[in-house]
Amino acid sequence: MMFFCSTFLVVFMMNFLRDFRVSSCDATCADKPVFTPSRLVVKFGDPTAASCSVCERCIDNIFNLESPVGLTSINGTTMFWTIERLTEWLTSPICYYNTDTDVQCCTILPITVYQPPDNVSVSFVDHTGPMFEGKQYTLQCTVEEVAPVENLTVTFYRGQTALGQLQSKNNNPKPVTETFSLNITLSKEDNGVQYWCEAKLELGPYGPQLPPVETSQTITATVFYKPQLEGSLHPEPITVLEGEPLQLNCSALGNPGPSYTWTLPSGSPSTSSSSVLIINSATFADEGKYTCSVSNDVGTATVELNVEVRAANNKGILIGVVTAALIAILILLIGLFYCYKSK
Repeated sequence: MMFFCSTFLVVFMMNFLRDFRVSSCDATCADKPVFTPSRLVVKFGDPTAASCSVCERCIDNIFNLESPVGLTSINGTTMFWTIERLTEWLTSPICYYNTDTDVQCCTILPITVYQPPDNVSVSFVDHTGPMFEGKQYTLQCTVEEVAPVENLTVTFYRGQTALGQLQSKNNNPKPVTETFSLNITLSKEDNGVQYWCEAKLELGPYGPQLPPVETSQTITATVFYKPQLEGSLHPEPITVLEGEPLQLNCSALGNPGPSYTWTLPSGSPSTSSSSVLIINSATFADEGKYTCSVSNDVGTATVELNVEVRAANNKGILIGVVTAALIAILILLIGLFYCYKSK
């Protein structure tokens, strides 16, 4: 029992002294040790290495390079640190030496250990199926097991257009799963559009030349919207001559696809369910107001068209006058021909 207690005290005091030494070192001294490189960005599980030049005139001083992981070696006043697989999320080698006044002059090597996301997914929060024009929805991008999340930038996309970028306020250096949200209001132009998100680790100049990027799958928005009439309407009123064909059009766009109902001037419904109503030969009974109702599950659009039917007499008189003139010209030409021949 005494042996166990003694061993425990020795280990405890060694760790205490070591921690005391690390925490009491002066990182602002003039002739600090120099790490090469001055910062490391390492993917979790990868090898890495660094060297520390203590100082040129410190050969007689006490100096060391401390790290909880990896191997250290020495060549003169230069210390070397290597590790085959970095699997610690929080590790910072410290290079130091004791000055003549027993002050420890030290430098800490900052190490960022990163891990690209295991998975990135996008969804609409609490919603499946069709959506509706003019309503607000929340896009959600979930990034799984990424580190460090404070270096993560998430971008939402509509097709190839970036909608916005978000960053985490979480400074946990270990892998975490985090969700990012963006509110959007949909219009009919969003029907059939693909949404997705991108997660990028921005690791700075010491990180990989190409920052780690993971993208989600795409989700296609189905947007329902009420019918909207296409193009311009007929001039008011619509005039047609008796006996001529009459064609009325109230074509509209909508999702789901709309249905059409025509109401005739008599107030009775038409048998036509098309966007175009055709009357082969107009009569005076066809004169009046036509109502076209375009409907789907979202709403209804209504348009009224006024039709005037005019008598075809003026047209007949014009044809008669033209015909008589042609006959008179023909008779005149025949008379001139015989007069010329009799001479």
